[in-house]
Amino acid sequence: MHRRTFLSSTAAAGGLALLAACAPGSDDASSTSAPAPKADEVDKDITALGDITLTVWDQEVRGSQDAAITALIATFEQTYPNITVDRVKQSFDDLQKQTSLALSGNDVPDVLQVNNARADMGEFVKAGQLTDLSGYADAYGWADRFPESVLAKVRYSDDAVTFGDGSLWGVPQTGEVCGIYYSASRLQAAGGTVPTTWDELIALLGTLQSAGQQPVVLGNLDKWPALHVFGPLQAHYVGADEITELAMGNAGASWTDDANVQALTTLADWASNGYLGDSPNGLDYDTAWADYSKGTGVLLIGGSWLGTDLAAVMGDDVHFMAPPPGADGKVATTGGTGIPFSIPASAKNPAAAAAYIDFITSQDAMKLIADNGGMPVLDTASYAPASGVNKEIFEAFTAVSTDGVLLPYLDYATPTFADTAGDTLQELLGGQTSPADAAAALQADYAKFTKQG
Repeated sequence: MHRRTFLSSTAAAGGLALLAACAPGSDDASSTSAPAPKADEVDKDITALGDITLTVWDQEVRGSQDAAITALIATFEQTYPNITVDRVKQSFDDLQKQTSLALSGNDVPDVLQVNNARADMGEFVKAGQLTDLSGYADAYGWADRFPESVLAKVRYSDDAVTFGDGSLWGVPQTGEVCGIYYSASRLQAAGGTVPTTWDELIALLGTLQSAGQQPVVLGNLDKWPALHVFGPLQAHYVGADEITELAMGNAGASWTDDANVQALTTLADWASNGYLGDSPNGLDYDTAWADYSKGTGVLLIGGSWLGTDLAAVMGDDVHFMAPPPGADGKVATTGGTGIPFSIPASAKNPAAAAAYIDFITSQDAMKLIADNGGMPVLDTASYAPASGVNKEIFEAFTAVSTDGVLLPYLDYATPTFADTAGDTLQELLGGQTSPADAAAALQADYAKFTKQG
């Protein structure tokens, strides 16, 4: 949820004060805009548009992310000297708050990163606040550039009832996968070895604790990080097809079956045993991974986007592995695309916005992203570094997305599931709710939505 909240030193002023912003799909939302062009109506002669200031809002604020976008913007402006990009970068949380307010009014950016979960993109699509990019996709050849497995994660029906099929509402740049970081030196000092099965991994946690090491580092103050630990663990007990149905908000699955309850029970046991630290719910996400890089803990279960920053401190001591094979015998773990780039329905410069999106998702852009430490969503294996943790991350993403199952983020499921799951897992880790009651709470949200849908 993304699942990917990062702090920015350049967060837009007042972002934290927008808690009362209009919700996506509210009655105050403005949905009046020109219809999206068909492919033969798309104006690709960008230099003929005259001088334009293109306003772009993104949350690519961390080291490798920021470096890649900065370099791409510089090259874009050189290619189109009539366009000046006014970039506003801010943390994911701040961007969400700003987006809800901006799309409800008339002063919108031209390009905007929108989380593709139902709570965000789904609600904005339903409210008519985003541009259908299907015509641009045909004109620029995005359907040929991207596999359908990628584009499906940014497709909704126009009424947003169906997720995974329908019109195109965004285009991603990067890939993501949640796996297991480990410190080779700390693991060896504790007498542990790299696990190859989930049983070995679960047993390892006790070994590490007995050796005086914190087994797993987790900062769950913001609630969503626990989803990145639970998602891979869930695949140990629950089949990939069922998890996909649950995560995409499709009817037919159940959070209260024995397998899901067992997954929740294991997570609760990790917390009660102290495997996740003394107080994971009281620790901030960015503080947690920074502490890990400086020597706290042996394992960190989290996203691929942390690799470059961890390596900057830990060097060759940090490693990454996909989780062991899951319930279906294949490696299955949470992941997908980075947050896609969309065009608001009321954008003032949609033609230039589409050209920008095309530019930053091109094959040349994929190489530049990789050169700056990011993981491109296209041809990932071919851009893997020669060595280091990012090589392992690229290889893990390729293996999971080709031979395994890249599971959707669980917060995709319903417009309210990010809050429901965040609250529920935080209470589970804190011992305020039981695994059975946690499963019932998740099921209540899922069942309510799927019955409506």
